[in-house]
Amino acid sequence: MAGVDKRADFEDLLPVMAIKLGGEGIINELCNGFQLLMDKDRRVITMESLKRNAAFLGLQDLSEDELAGMVKEGDLDGDGALNQMEFCVLMFRLSPELMQESRFWLEEELKGYGF
Repeated sequence: MAGVDKRADFEDLLPVMAIKLGGEGIINELCNGFQLLMDKDRRVITMESLKRNAAFLGLQDLSEDELAGMVKEGDLDGDGALNQMEFCVLMFRLSPELMQESRFWLEEELKGYGF
């Protein structure tokens, strides 16, 4: 279950990074992470590029099935790869604490519009 432990570490780290870096900073860091993992020719994260570059994010212990599951979970358009937007959305989805905080701020903003 090494993959589960790695994911838990990530979930704990992303909110801390968001607090320290702010909104724009965390997006920049996610974009940098995307650049590390992407297939340089196709400019998307493929299963092959993720497997080849997983160690950059400490994911080297994940099985091929776990890596494939990450790509499948984040692949919103069904093309078998992750573009930059899909990758960023997936990273936020994998951090429940960050998603909860985002939901809180969205709801607060909507209250100002009578929703």
